[in-house]
Amino acid sequence: MSFKNILKVFATINIILSLFFMLDIGIAIIYHEHYYKFLDFLLIFITFNALVFATLYKHKVDLKIRGSIITVNLIWLILGSVGAVPLMLYSHLNFASAFFEAISGFTTTGATVYQDIESLPHMVLFHRSLMHWLGGMGIVVLSVGLLSIINPNGGLSLFKAEATGVSIDKITPKIKDTAKTLWLVYIVLTLADALLLKFFGMGWFDAINHAFSTISTGGFSTKNSSLGYWGDNLAIVWITTLFMILSGINFIAHIKLFNDDFSGYKTSEVKWYFIIFFTLSILLTYYYYLNVGNNLIKASAHSFFTIASVLTTTGFATTNWATWGSGAIVLVFIAMFIGGNAGSTAGGVKVIRYVIIFKSIFSELKRVIKPNSMISVFVDGSKVGDKVILSVFVFFFLFLLTNVVIFLYLLFNGHDALTSLSAAFAIVGNIGPGFGNVDPASNFAFFSSTEKIVLAIAMIIGRLECFTLFVLFSPSFWKRF
Repeated sequence: MSFKNILKVFATINIILSLFFMLDIGIAIIYHEHYYKFLDFLLIFITFNALVFATLYKHKVDLKIRGSIITVNLIWLILGSVGAVPLMLYSHLNFASAFFEAISGFTTTGATVYQDIESLPHMVLFHRSLMHWLGGMGIVVLSVGLLSIINPNGGLSLFKAEATGVSIDKITPKIKDTAKTLWLVYIVLTLADALLLKFFGMGWFDAINHAFSTISTGGFSTKNSSLGYWGDNLAIVWITTLFMILSGINFIAHIKLFNDDFSGYKTSEVKWYFIIFFTLSILLTYYYYLNVGNNLIKASAHSFFTIASVLTTTGFATTNWATWGSGAIVLVFIAMFIGGNAGSTAGGVKVIRYVIIFKSIFSELKRVIKPNSMISVFVDGSKVGDKVILSVFVFFFLFLLTNVVIFLYLLFNGHDALTSLSAAFAIVGNIGPGFGNVDPASNFAFFSSTEKIVLAIAMIIGRLECFTLFVLFSPSFWKRF
């Protein structure tokens, strides 16, 4: 593993990141806000990384899987640190709070430390949404799409280290072409969402920011009350619901649709995704209608929105669903525990893992009844290998273990059980809001600096789906790979 390999990848990604952050400066200029300090930082940062890249220009990168895993983990720390700079400069956060906010942005968690979002400069608001948008598909996947300048042969290993889900379905012969196609679909969905939000009543600035947050399934808003600011505009509520659900579907399905191929939407995962979504939404609509007292049209709009937001781990809110009663909390918590599709921008456990887990359980039950029979697990007509099944169960264990550790850490630090438990699931699942003191009407500002750093690391663990970080603690990882 060459240090030069990792350094060149870092330099390339930092240059790309700096160029995107120049958009923040453009927003500041439009709204006549201060930006010189951040501009100075970006110029210094991009110059340094350009010099590093120029020095290593002729170095041919051959990044194997171990180097990719180390690179990806370190990249998230860099993203959090660089993304924190304008937050410290223009909203007076300390490093721990700014790092937490930046990691929450890039991991598309959407948990915030800001108590008055509407008082923030436009540049900061846009910066938060931009971090969501870049993190949604993955800044690393973007670099893979441009990998011809740094690593024409080893792109797949970096893509595997970053991409979420059980497996990667390569649509195009070259992985960099797959990444480019993913970003094209991502951009098209973002533009469509922004245009519809604008058409139905949002201003351009709010529409663009919320499109960034929606398609990335992030959850940062430009308003203190999130989408509740437009809660009476049911067209905006339903549009956002639609695009959250679309963003929670495997993006490979969207790519196939561009080629008039609907097979991506006919998978077991997508079918169960919609079954879960409609079942929970209808039940929540019924509960909300009976207990909160709104008319059925509003009850269905807010209920479907809430389940879509939590299921896709977006974290938007039109109302404070934590106050709807115990039945609503149970339904929302179930959605929190599931997540979206593998290969989407959503976080959580992912529907496909539950499909494999339950099919595996039923196959074992059949084997108990018929011990001599050969019973295999099939998903969409293909046999699921034993290694994949084991990987799914190991992930589920690591996911639960991480949540338990964070829950106990917060509990022992004096926070109540409901806040600690829901904060753990909301952070590790990259959801954002939870219950108790971190419900949709609250924020994460009350946590100590140390707790915010720990929670930021937990967000990274959730974003990388446990394996990419936990493998660093394996002695064999450092001996040989």
